[in-house]
Amino acid sequence: MTVTEETAPTSHYERIGGASSVKAAVELFYDKVLADPELAGYFTDVDMTTQRRHLALMLAVVLGGPNEYAGRGLAEAHQPLNIPAAHYAKVGGHLTETLTDLGVPGDVITDVQAVLAEVQDQVVAGGTRTGA
Repeated sequence: MTVTEETAPTSHYERIGGASSVKAAVELFYDKVLADPELAGYFTDVDMTTQRRHLALMLAVVLGGPNEYAGRGLAEAHQPLNIPAAHYAKVGGHLTETLTDLGVPGDVITDVQAVLAEVQDQVVAGGTRTGA
C-alpha cells in the first residue's frame, strides 16, 4: 500500500457500501414516500423506474460517489410541482428515517441533511424555508 492509498479519505459513498447500498436506500425511501398519503400524489404520473434511477444517481453524487447524473436540475424538475415547505420537510424526514433504518452512520446522515437544507430553495415553491 502506498502513502497515497493509506491517506486517501474514504467517501461517504464508499463507507456505506457504494452503488448497491444507494440503490437499497432509494428503494426503501420511495416505498416510504409512496405510502405517505400526503406525498404519493406527486408521483401519480411518474415513471418510478426512471425516478428511482435519477435519485440513486443524485444520491451517489451527494455522498461523494461518481457523478453520472445527466437529468434536469432540481429547480426545473420541482418548481412546477408547487411543493410546500411542509412536504419538503416530510420527504427529508423519510430520507433520514430510511438512512437510519439502514444503519448509515450519523455523520453521513448529518451531511445529507445539510445538502437537503442547501437545495431546499430549488425545490420548494417560492423557495420558502422551513428552518431545516
